Parts: sequence; C-alpha cells; structure tokens
Amino acid sequence: MPAQVVLRPEKELRVKEGHPWVFRDNISEFRAVVGAGEIVEVLDSKGEFIAKGYINPISWITVRILTRDRDEEINQEFFIRRIRRAYEARLRVIEGRKEMGMPEEEAYRVVYAEGDGLPGLIVDRYGDYLVIQILTLGMDIRREMIVKALVEIFNPKGIYEKSNPKSRLPEGLKPVEGVVYGEVPELIEIKQDDLRLLVDPWRGQKTGFFLDQRENRRALRPYIRPGDRVLDCFCYTGAFSMMAAKRGAYVLGVDISERAIKLCYENARLNDVLDRCRFEVGDVFDKLLELERSGERFDVVILDPPAFAKDRETVRAALKGYREINTRAMRILKPGGILATSSCTHHVGEGTFLNMLSVASRKAGRQIQFLEIRSHPWDHPISPYCSESKYLKFVICRALD
Repeated sequence: MPAQVVLRPEKELRVKEGHPWVFRDNISEFRAVVGAGEIVEVLDSKGEFIAKGYINPISWITVRILTRDRDEEINQEFFIRRIRRAYEARLRVIEGRKEMGMPEEEAYRVVYAEGDGLPGLIVDRYGDYLVIQILTLGMDIRREMIVKALVEIFNPKGIYEKSNPKSRLPEGLKPVEGVVYGEVPELIEIKQDDLRLLVDPWRGQKTGFFLDQRENRRALRPYIRPGDRVLDCFCYTGAFSMMAAKRGAYVLGVDISERAIKLCYENARLNDVLDRCRFEVGDVFDKLLELERSGERFDVVILDPPAFAKDRETVRAALKGYREINTRAMRILKPGGILATSSCTHHVGEGTFLNMLSVASRKAGRQIQFLEIRSHPWDHPISPYCSESKYLKFVICRALD
C-alpha cells in the first residue's frame, strides 16, 4: 500500500479546490511509514484520493502537491514534462515578441514553483546559463533528476545552484551554492531592450538579478523624460537606474550593499551613462529624510524595497515601514512628479498596499493618483488555487500638487 495522509473533514475543501499545500493541522492520520521527502497520497476524510506530493514531517507545510493524477509517476520523465510545459508557455511570448519586431528576451524565469506546478523549485535563465533555487526537501532529494531534465531541455553552458533562502530552514535544510553542471562565470552579461546588465549569481541576491520587475521597468520608461532627476531607492545593481539614464535622466541610486553599488557603476560603464549616474551606499530611510531636509526634489522616485514582512506576524511592522518610506518619497516629489513604488511580500495584499499609499499621501500632505497598478510578469504565472503565488505589487503614482 502506498504511503498516505488523510485530511480532517473541516480542512479538506481548500486542498480539494486546488491548493497545493497540506498543512500539518490539516492531517488526521498518517498511513504507512515513508521517508522525509518521499511521495505520499493525499486522501479526503472518506478515504477518497485527492492528490499526491512529497512529504516533510518537520515542516508546517507537510505535503506539497505535485499531481492530481493517481497514476502519474514522479520520476525523471515527470520533471521533463513539467519543465517543458513551463518553457513552452514562455516560448509563446518570446516568439510572439520576436515576430512583432521586439528585442529578444535573453533573461526570464523558466520555472516559478507553485505557479508552474513544481513547488519548491525556481529556475531562471540568463542567456546560455541557468540558475536554480531548490527550496524544499522534496525537491532537494530530486536534484539529480531536475538537473538532468534541464540539461536535456536547454543544453546550457552551465547551471549554478543558489539554494540559500531562509525558507530552507523550516525544511531542515542547509544552504547549498555552487556550480552543478558545466561552467558558470561569476558575472553574466544579459541584454534587456537597449540595456546591458550584469547578473551576479555567485554573490548576488536571489538568483543574481530581479527578473520580476522587467515588465515594470518597461512600463515606467515612458514616464521618464530627458533631463528628469530620478531617485532610485534600493537600487541593487541599478536596472531601473540604467533604464532611466538611457532615457536621458540624471539618476541618484541608493542601496545598503557596497557590492551592489560597485556593480551599478559597472552597469553604468557598460551602458555609457556614467555621466548621468551617481550611486551611494547607504540606508534608504536615512537618505530620504536627508533629501527632504535639504530641500532636494525629484521628478521621479523609485522604491523597490526588500520584503519587509516574511510572515503574518510581521505585517504590522512592515506596513509601518512601507508607509514611512512612501511618505518620505512623496514629500520630495516635484508637483506632477512620478512615484513608482512596490512591495514583494504576499503577506501584504494589493488592497492593503493601496490603502497604505493613500494614508502615506495624507501624511505627506500630497494628493496623488494611481496611474498603473501592476504585478509580476508572464514568466511568473499566478496559480488561481494558490494566492501565495502572487506577491509583487508595483504602483505608478502621480503627485497632483
């Protein structure tokens, strides 16, 4: 008999309706013994099959569902099918852009965890290289299958694993980083539209670059005019800054990471915009206050902070932080100026984020309007059954006074 978990009757509906997570308190019974990370069947309270996925008894998310087909084996072919399915969805857009005469897309997310039916797995493509993140035990013990599938589908020059997020800790996993296939340089150069950008897989954040803001950078571009003064807060390696400078704006970028700021200058050199860029290592909260007190004003302010809330318990403190930086940013906007502001935590929903902005505007003494309300792009597909797969809010606002 296969290993099985039986759900409590009052907890089963969410899983039946498609959510890919089974929490520890959803389970009433464990049938048969199976090793951590192995495959189990998920049954409803009447013993009827719902799905199957991998189990980790020490994790609050005890089972992560991979398939609702009882006969589908979780093997090498499974990963080839799922990754190929995800890749084909991206190719539809990539080829469509090419047919429309748009620049080729060199960098994009190939696999987005729950959004692509592969919970615990992230795969980003940077030209001839792949960077993967394995976030769960069930995926960790299938690393070899995953790498083989990626090599078969993409034939990359190299694959770098950057499995260092804190989300591995509840799974009982330590960080894993290094080349798992071929060779991967410390810095990878990619092209996005007319920009040349450096990806830092070995020592950078996430997989070395923030692919989720790509379409938002494109959306913001027409709001920036030649000669504008642009403040790029939490600029990381300067992708927003490079876009603004290419538009002819003068940019000040601020980030707490000294290495990120060094790469900002490298990117500025690559894009021949050094004369229009200045970058500083510093705390954004402090810098915004300093700029306000000095009387400096900007045509465009960009806020792309890290996730202030990692769980529900920290949402209140996170909202306070978001409100503070947005209030300060609004105070240094010129009349008619543009604020592009974002949040990358799913614990703060879109409605809550928009309400925070309205509160911040009143606190700043500014009237604003929302011009665009956006999220992450087509290579970060949102599962309608897993609200947690939608995390990014990106709002373009205009100061009316």
